[in-house]
Amino acid sequence: MSEMKTKVANPGPLGLLGFGMTTVLLNLHNCGLLPLSIVIVAMGIAMGGLAQIIAGIFELRNGNTFAGTAFTAYGLFWWSLVLIWVNPFAEAGIAGDTLTLAFYLLLWGIFTFFMFIGTLKHNRATQVVFGSLTILFLLLALGDFTGNHTITTIAGFEGIFCGASAIYSAMGQIVNAEYGKTIIPLG
Repeated sequence: MSEMKTKVANPGPLGLLGFGMTTVLLNLHNCGLLPLSIVIVAMGIAMGGLAQIIAGIFELRNGNTFAGTAFTAYGLFWWSLVLIWVNPFAEAGIAGDTLTLAFYLLLWGIFTFFMFIGTLKHNRATQVVFGSLTILFLLLALGDFTGNHTITTIAGFEGIFCGASAIYSAMGQIVNAEYGKTIIPLG
C-alpha cells in the first residue's frame, strides 16, 4: 500500500502579515497620524493575535521552535495589549499606569532582543524585523518611563518601518514560493 504524502504549507507568511499589518496600523497611531480606534483594536485581536497564534501553533507542530515561539508569543502580546486598552477589570479596581506599561514594554524588548540573537542564523529580512522590533519596544518603554511623547512619536515611525519589513518578508516568502525562485530578495 502506498502512502500519500501531504504537502505542508509554510505558516510563516500568515504570522508575519498578522504581525506586520497590525504593527503598521498601531504605529500610525503612535506617531500621531491616526487616533486609537476600534479599527486598531480589532486588527490587534484578529491579525495581531489570532493569525499569529494560529501560525505559531502550526510552526510548533512543524518542529520550528523559533517561529512557533515568536508567533505564539507575539500573538498573545497583541491580545494582552488589547486587554490593557479595554481593561475589563477596571470595575474591580485593577487599573493600568504608565510605569507598569513601561516595564511591560521593556520585558517585551528584552525577549525580542534574545529572539534577534536567534535570527543571526536566519535571512537578513528576519534580522531586520527582529532588530527593528527590539528598537521599537525599547523606544516605547523609554517613552513611557520618561513621559516624553517625542520618543513615542519617533517609536511610531520606527514601528511603521518594522511592520513594513515584516510585510515585505511575508510577501517575499509567498511570491518566491509561488515562482520557485527568488523574485523578492530576503538575503
